[in-house]
Amino acid sequence: MFTNIFSQYDWDQVKAAIYSKTATDVERALTANRRSLDDFAALISPAAAPYLEQMANISHQLTLQRFGNTMQLYIPMYLSNECQNICTYCGFSLHNKIARRTLTAAEILQETAAIKAMGFEHVLLVTGEAQQYVGIDYFKKILPILQPHFSNISMEVQPMEEEDYKALIPLGLHAVLVYQETYHQADYKLHHPKGKKSNFNYRLETPDRLGKAGIHKMGLGVLIGLEDWRTDSFFTALHLDYLQRTYWKTRYSISFPRLRPFSGGLPPKVEMNNRELVQLICAYRLFSQELELSMSTREEEHFRNHLVKLGVTAMSAGSKTNPGGYVVDRQSLEQFEISDERSAGEIATMLQQQGYEAVWKDWDKSFGQ
Repeated sequence: MFTNIFSQYDWDQVKAAIYSKTATDVERALTANRRSLDDFAALISPAAAPYLEQMANISHQLTLQRFGNTMQLYIPMYLSNECQNICTYCGFSLHNKIARRTLTAAEILQETAAIKAMGFEHVLLVTGEAQQYVGIDYFKKILPILQPHFSNISMEVQPMEEEDYKALIPLGLHAVLVYQETYHQADYKLHHPKGKKSNFNYRLETPDRLGKAGIHKMGLGVLIGLEDWRTDSFFTALHLDYLQRTYWKTRYSISFPRLRPFSGGLPPKVEMNNRELVQLICAYRLFSQELELSMSTREEEHFRNHLVKLGVTAMSAGSKTNPGGYVVDRQSLEQFEISDERSAGEIATMLQQQGYEAVWKDWDKSFGQ
């Protein structure tokens, strides 16, 4: 279990090691044939900032070699904003006095029709964490409704048991995204004071349960802004390295959500500027050529345009972050603010203008037979 590895590391020591990296360490990492976790620490360190152009060039070439001139497009479908957790940064948090709703089967089909009309074959299902409303029984009910309409179904929902994931995979579940939010245990508890999500280790062990269940792909990440992004990113890379070695049949993706406003939201503890985000994206690509890197509509359109050739391989487009946001209920509170409000067609045109092809699904199910 990853918890055994994680327990061997001290946050403050890791942070100090990252910030003590020198230009020599960075240059060694840039010329390495196979980059270690220590090389990754150098590439995300302040010492690597002057080498950003070189990192970007290498990242671009590695991405082209593995993924070609393609960009996977996906769209989230928010099924419910019911949540039993208190999370200081989230619009769906239990303590927020908002109208709650969970989509019915009929409403899901309405949302599906709208999403399909945009061209999407890959959908990401998102809910709050509320077992009694959107637990395993709900997912067993709605996945068979969605499966005929989409080539790929991903989920970003509450962590579940290994047996639950095993039950959902035959119903069409392709990928699961589970973000640790932060690997800093004290701050994790500070931001998750109530609900099942307050159990740090249970969440930390979720990728192990997914790997044992045989999931095709899993997504990792932290909420950038809760803690020092360099240290959190090192622990994400440590987690990724363990998972890739242990569950080698599974594919992996990393996302880069920066803390965005919502009604009464939490300001970031640590700011990350655009150059630093580019540095982090490039560092992950240099660390793992096979890794999929995803960028959501949290980021503004001009910046997302420039990420196309820097290592990103997947983008959301046309996103709504409230239940029923495409057709059923366009007025309910969004989980976070969208910055890039372009339609899926506009994103596809932007990609084409840069010489890239928009890919509307993740993989063909026939390849998995």
